[in-house]
Amino acid sequence: MNVEVTPLPGIGVRQDFSIRSGRRIGVISYRDGKFELILSKQDDPDATAASIPLAPEEAGTLAGLLGAPQLVTQLARQHADITGITTRQLPVTAFAARTLGDTALRTRTGASIVAVVRAGHAHPSPGPEFLFENGDLAVVVGTADGLDAAADILTGG
Repeated sequence: MNVEVTPLPGIGVRQDFSIRSGRRIGVISYRDGKFELILSKQDDPDATAASIPLAPEEAGTLAGLLGAPQLVTQLARQHADITGITTRQLPVTAFAARTLGDTALRTRTGASIVAVVRAGHAHPSPGPEFLFENGDLAVVVGTADGLDAAADILTGG
């Protein structure tokens, strides 16, 4: 898909694309950290038919709903032949503004974070210096027990 990026001086950035119906759907990312989900009118792709203001954590959650399941499904297919290994997406609520290394997740659980989904974009193979933000979803691979322990750590610290 071709995503058009339009700078909005003094406001932020608009990113949108055409969907099958000919309408455009996208997001305005404001300089203050807020977002707005936008949908064009059917007969005029430059005019807005609907807009929904979103707080950063709402935008992150929506992005996770749209993007993370595809990544998790792909990883699950790849691990289907490996007994005892599963993939799960987990919200990172206890480590916002902290690094992946701070979690000591692999050492504590044996599970590994293979990607982080943020605002609809996957960040594959994050290193220990990767800084988590509110709304991040971690894609974690491990045993069932390891994933349960990882969920406890990422949501409770």
